[in-house]
Amino acid sequence: MDDNKKVVLITGCAKGGIGYEYCKAFADHGCHVIASDLPDRLSDLSNLQSDSIEPLELDVTSDQSVANATSKILSTCGRIDILINNAGIGSTGPLAELNLDAIRRAWEVNTLGQLRMVQAVAPHMVSRRSGRIVNIGSVVGSVPTPWAGSYCASKAAVHAISDALRVELRPFGVDVIKVLPGSVRSNLGQANEKRLGRQGWRLYKGFEDAIAERARASQGKNATDAGIFARHVAQKVLSPRPPREIVSGHMAGLFAVLAWSPVWVRDWFFAKRFGLDKKL
Repeated sequence: MDDNKKVVLITGCAKGGIGYEYCKAFADHGCHVIASDLPDRLSDLSNLQSDSIEPLELDVTSDQSVANATSKILSTCGRIDILINNAGIGSTGPLAELNLDAIRRAWEVNTLGQLRMVQAVAPHMVSRRSGRIVNIGSVVGSVPTPWAGSYCASKAAVHAISDALRVELRPFGVDVIKVLPGSVRSNLGQANEKRLGRQGWRLYKGFEDAIAERARASQGKNATDAGIFARHVAQKVLSPRPPREIVSGHMAGLFAVLAWSPVWVRDWFFAKRFGLDKKL
């Protein structure tokens, strides 16, 4: 592997997602990209495969899969310079009723999946006293919204993990960068609605439309183009002095204001926004 080419491992790269665009963005910067995803999604990456982009089977919920993938990359490329922890799934529904298995699955992918990757890659980076770990959170990890509490909590945990890791890995020359996307156009909304299905809520019967609307809320007409977002993140991550945090995308400004607002203001805003402003 050319020493001048950064080896970038990206998780969750299926077509239609932001990971797919990360692959193109980092490749455009001259990196050698390992584009990973679940076995049944690898065919989505056929259009990406080139001298600069190499598809790889990887399930972030499996210790064995992560170990195998990491070992294969190190044996063929010799190193992993940058890890982009992008794999994630949505989790929509009222917390008082949402199936615990659905919540557990979101946490296994969104939170533990990222930490599993870190634990596999960090020892190698530490040994080289060099590396960058990029954990993908969300603006809703800082300002949680109704009907998506499970997803928001999984991303809030990513933020906490990233903040701790950034200090813990600093002595070894490993940078940890936290990315907080706002509303970015991808297949997340469609996947959320499909996963939601025709769930019959007991306590929240009559709120089905509002819950379904939250499932696709990040995919409105003003959502930031995923390619533009990915190129912005790639440029920041590859800069000589990368930022600790990258916040970008449609509605990121609104959520920044909400984060600084009194709690009662946030409660009022989200109650109005998601149909929870009336007593039943």
